[in-house]
Amino acid sequence: MDENEWLTDRFEEHRGHLRAVAYRMLGSLSEAEDAVQDTWLRVSQAETSEVENLGGWMTTIIARVCLNQLRSRNVRREDLFGVHLPDPIISPDGELQPEEEALLADSVGLALLVVLDTLDPGERLAFVLHDMFKLPFEEIAPMVGRSPAAARQLASRARRRVKGAELPAPDADLKRQREVVDAFFLAARGGDLDALVALLHPDVVLRSDYGSKRPAGSVVVRGAAAVARQARAVPGALVRPALVNGAAGVVITVGGRPFAVMGFTVSDGKIVEIDAIADPERVRRIAAAVLTDD
Repeated sequence: MDENEWLTDRFEEHRGHLRAVAYRMLGSLSEAEDAVQDTWLRVSQAETSEVENLGGWMTTIIARVCLNQLRSRNVRREDLFGVHLPDPIISPDGELQPEEEALLADSVGLALLVVLDTLDPGERLAFVLHDMFKLPFEEIAPMVGRSPAAARQLASRARRRVKGAELPAPDADLKRQREVVDAFFLAARGGDLDALVALLHPDVVLRSDYGSKRPAGSVVVRGAAAVARQARAVPGALVRPALVNGAAGVVITVGGRPFAVMGFTVSDGKIVEIDAIADPERVRRIAAAVLTDD
């Protein structure tokens, strides 16, 4: 085996880890994959004979790539398009595949990714690398051009933001989650407002992302009564059960075409958060595993 083949094999061994880092940094599956490819280009062109920790070195490279991408987002997407939801991991209802488990380790739900999107690039990098991947601040500091103490402060500020968001812990029983979600759609089809309200936490939050072509629909709705009024059945819709970041959710098609992805956070038997992406082209891309599953 020559050096190029050896390096290719080592990179493939770390690909899942690198993709997991990029997904947490960017909240976009396509951008994460682009970051992995960019990292491979840099790795393949570098001199690696003196690299002692190849995995750590590649993690450093992809972190810098992601940091540059975050900094290049000069105008926040929310300012352009209203609510923007990160890409969820969509998989057929049932057990997660190994590569999906790697992406979703540490309970990375959509709610956490939404909070991470509010962080400054340096804060996000420090939090992701230290709190999620246990990198020491001595290694993080050069990436953000700060001292280790300053890098620690970046992670601390990010940690306070995450804790302050008081993210709800989903029920561990996936079957119970599914029962609540199924009841939600049954009540919506029947137009039963009282049943819908009974399934929703009083402070439930609905985030809808309709994409750049329909920014007016991208809104946040709060409160059980207000969210229940939004739950209207779509004529001709087919609701397919799916896992959305490892939790009960659905992919909706209309006339066989992608329509929406909805992720639910069910806590103590009540729906506390609903995240809906209703950009058909984006749904087609992120939900391919479910849309092609017969």
